Amino acid sequence: MADRKITGIVACVFDAYGTLFDVHSAVEACRTEIGPDATALSDLWRAKQVQYSWLRNLMNEYAPFWQVTGDALDFALDQVNLTDPNLREKLMSLYLNLACYQEVPTVLQSLKASGLKTAILSNGSREMLSSAVTHSKIEHYLDAVMSVDEVEVFKVDPKVYRLATARFSCKPEEICFMSSNGWDAWAAAHFGFKVVWVNRSKQSREQLPGKPTAEIRTLRELPSLLDITL
Repeated sequence: MADRKITGIVACVFDAYGTLFDVHSAVEACRTEIGPDATALSDLWRAKQVQYSWLRNLMNEYAPFWQVTGDALDFALDQVNLTDPNLREKLMSLYLNLACYQEVPTVLQSLKASGLKTAILSNGSREMLSSAVTHSKIEHYLDAVMSVDEVEVFKVDPKVYRLATARFSCKPEEICFMSSNGWDAWAAAHFGFKVVWVNRSKQSREQLPGKPTAEIRTLRELPSLLDITL
């Protein structure tokens, strides 16, 4: 994937989970309590969370992402034979306050200082996003936090991506969209965004319509693609 400078944009829009916030930090905080199944639990929780969002779209059975997250955790806990209700409650509580990646505040601040608009566009429910943003103290660096609650359908439905163009009254190609999730990055590119795939976990490239403009390992590399000094 040949990266190139990204120009002609008015806003930088970020996926939340896995892109700004570390989805594995909740389980990591309970690693000692969980024991040897901690990594497997975290991976399965995330996988089922995403899978359930897609399946609910196909079933036309929208539910807030908080419920989807709880359902996915219940599946994962059952799979690894963990039945402690106190552990479940603790993990769900921690998910409201996921740690942001180390570079996130500095990168957002630099984008704002350059005059670009900044926003989150996420499957997360309003309450989940508000809690995570406040916990990470990045609310002052964001012009908007957009939840799929507004359209009651999950990514990758185009109605989700249209929330961003409507919010900033612009064309798709005037938005630079960042996601660590390959399926989200490809779908957003297919929609028309200029997409930077934040490939934190060195995933293979998706074989789907659409193609990101650039691929980076962390958001620390983003400003240089936009000719912004970090």
